[in-house]
Amino acid sequence: MLVVAAKHNTGGVVFVVCARSHTGKQSRDTLMALQRQRNWAKAEMAGTAKAGSLLRRIINQRRLALRVGCWSAHGDEMKRRTATSLLAASTVPLVFAKRSQGATGRLRVGTVGLPRSSPHWQIFIRQMAERGYIEGDNFVFEFVEGTGGLHDFKSAYQELAARKVDIFLVVGTERALKAAREVSQTIPIVIGAIDYDPLAHGHVTDLARPGGQITGVYFQQIELTAKRLQILKDTFPGMKSATVFWGTPSADQWKAAQAVAPSLGIDLVGIQFEHGPYDYDAAFARVAPEHRQHLLVVSMGVFFSDRARLAQFALAACTRSMFAGREWTASGGLLSYGPYLDSMFQRLAEYVDRIARGMKPSELPIEQPAAFELVINLKTARALELAIPASILARANEVIE
Repeated sequence: MLVVAAKHNTGGVVFVVCARSHTGKQSRDTLMALQRQRNWAKAEMAGTAKAGSLLRRIINQRRLALRVGCWSAHGDEMKRRTATSLLAASTVPLVFAKRSQGATGRLRVGTVGLPRSSPHWQIFIRQMAERGYIEGDNFVFEFVEGTGGLHDFKSAYQELAARKVDIFLVVGTERALKAAREVSQTIPIVIGAIDYDPLAHGHVTDLARPGGQITGVYFQQIELTAKRLQILKDTFPGMKSATVFWGTPSADQWKAAQAVAPSLGIDLVGIQFEHGPYDYDAAFARVAPEHRQHLLVVSMGVFFSDRARLAQFALAACTRSMFAGREWTASGGLLSYGPYLDSMFQRLAEYVDRIARGMKPSELPIEQPAAFELVINLKTARALELAIPASILARANEVIE
């Protein structure tokens, strides 16, 4: 049943927006896909202000169509069915603002660090596909593995620049960002600032209007360090001391832990890890026994890669552990508190898309997480013969049985 048909004819370009009734999962999936997808056609033409204005009108018309329902009588009851939209164009292709793509017509995004097989990169690639960037077609994801040193990062970003990437995607440590900025002052940079505060360290002038070539997401791990210690204390009220695993990239988190510990009545011992591979057992064995009962592992790239090792180590050491995210508790850690990393990587794709469509990084606010999750692994708690207070279980976003 045809519900809405809206026809636009401007400058020889004819658009038809129509909505047809669907129900159930098909309707919901179509709605989600249409809402996310920005690229309606693969055809690319020169963008003009007039074309952009026209396109906005069409988008608004499409959204209107999505809100219009078709009504069918069933006795005296009227049922409203969700409307979904279909777009049909006439003889002239759609007009889009030209993306900031290279001479090949492909968007090239370059990054260094986590293995390409990382689930977070797979989320990013899927999100790019939903926005119309198909890897191997109109999108190239250039990847160089780095070992973590500033020199290694610089060499890696130099290689990416030589591959003529359009956007640097810099996720993780401040070292990576410093290297990327040193390599190029013009290539837009989308950051996932995990281990540092880009504002406090002077990389941007303001989170709302960053200025320069940088925008993206700040994960707030420094502020979250205090919250993690507080939750650990709430879970185990008798806690008087703890050990903190940290490294140079996460030094700000260690400082944050030291700042809040006295107010919680906690005596901290820090273990700094510098050169891998890290020997967690040997390092922990050097800590006085009274400090081994509780362990805080801050957010750091190597700790993320070693999350399964760390979870197993904490269990074998019979220590009560707090980690930076669900990935650690899913691997066997006891507690974790942090942002939804999956959603943050989805946001990175949104930033890349907006820059590719012509927006300036300096005008895109740096986002911070809107929600955080507390995850508790009860299987680990039982293995350690620990009773988690009901008040903490009630606060948990997820309990792993």
